[in-house]
Amino acid sequence: MTTTNHTHDNHDTTGAVSRNPANGALLATYAFDSEAAVEAALVRTAGAARAWRDTPVAQRAAVLVQLAHVLRERKQAIATMIADEMGKPIAQARGEVEKCAALAEWYAENGPAMLAPLEVSVAAGVARQEFRPLGPILAVMPWNFPIWQVLRGAVSMLLAGNTYVLKHAPNVMGSAYLLRDALAATDLPAGAFEVLNLPPERVAPVIADARIAAVAVTGSVRAGSAIAAQAGAALKKCVLELGGSDAFIVLADADLDEAVRSAVLGRYGNTGQVCLAAKRLIVEESIAAEFETRFVEAVKALRIGSPREDSTFIGPMARYDLRDELHNQVERSIAEGARLVIGGNKIEGAGNYYAPTILADVRPGMTAFKEELFGPVAALIVARDAQHAVNLANDSEFGLGGTIWSGDVERANALAAQMDTGAVFINGDVATDPRVTVGGVKKSGFGRELSSFGMHEFCNIQTVWVDRR
Repeated sequence: MTTTNHTHDNHDTTGAVSRNPANGALLATYAFDSEAAVEAALVRTAGAARAWRDTPVAQRAAVLVQLAHVLRERKQAIATMIADEMGKPIAQARGEVEKCAALAEWYAENGPAMLAPLEVSVAAGVARQEFRPLGPILAVMPWNFPIWQVLRGAVSMLLAGNTYVLKHAPNVMGSAYLLRDALAATDLPAGAFEVLNLPPERVAPVIADARIAAVAVTGSVRAGSAIAAQAGAALKKCVLELGGSDAFIVLADADLDEAVRSAVLGRYGNTGQVCLAAKRLIVEESIAAEFETRFVEAVKALRIGSPREDSTFIGPMARYDLRDELHNQVERSIAEGARLVIGGNKIEGAGNYYAPTILADVRPGMTAFKEELFGPVAALIVARDAQHAVNLANDSEFGLGGTIWSGDVERANALAAQMDTGAVFINGDVATDPRVTVGGVKKSGFGRELSSFGMHEFCNIQTVWVDRR
């Protein structure tokens, strides 16, 4: 197998292609599902939805406990598949599996209370707010966190009594099937978790199918916009978590050691292929030079290597076309006046590696400022003061997350209130946690995942009114 003639979009006319980005080797080709197979899956999930919605919540929660156990049992096998299919360093892949297991356990313990009826006194009686399932949910998911992105929504949807139909990214279908197998090893009814292998042009009929109740999407702005339009035409609810160009603000009174550590982790973790992550590093002018020096030293120390090795921090990018696109963004930014500090090149040899890159002197209007950089590239931006930093942060069509590093937490909280984002992290690493929501505003999407708010996104919040006159 050569490493030069790569399938850029990871599918051809007959199936999805799984290719190892570390060496270009073909791992597997998965034939697309036939129309009959899609129909059979929809029949199964619709049938399972009727039985699953009537299953006691405690029994549904027990399935999540089983899932956590199975995921931990199969952690190494799943992590290896993730590393091979999309290039995630194996230590980070194991962390993804563990995070999913912890998520399932948390919802098993805390989720049932979120589904308990809420009684409200009303005129002449009492009303209950009941949280009923909607039915089968179609989820269109990305490749960068092959099982976390799926389970981040699926766990709460299943606990609420919905069933789940996954249309995964074509380059991680092996991970999709391992996840299906893990759920099949629990007491989840057959049909409650289905996987469809389809090219993008065959998704619209599934959205329109009367058996699909709602749609969840994590992915690009282009994909989210198209799917939201299709869901809207079918009058079906959708939740979108799309791209981000998150600002990472470092003020003059910040702890620079911690800010640099967090910036490196936030920008280069998962080889920079994260939506909710530090991308535009906005540093107050008086400390900009010192921050740049420390940041460059820390990035130079990152180990690039095989995803199969525990010591690797930066692996290959997931697809060859994405590396080409990122390199084009870097070159355009330099032509527009950005200063290349380190990197800026594809690493020669087998594999889809891109050198960890830092662009400095980035300003509004430049490619690195206005577009999402989905790979190991950081954009350094200088702000005159704290208010200017927030203004620069908000000068974006995205609104997923943002970070503020400052020695004055009260001031940081006041600045956070001005940021047009779904999340703000103060003096800490960008993270997701089941106890709080994740989601964005503007072109980063709408709706929320995680916590009770995420669970209730896919519930029929039904009012039951009992008149006592």
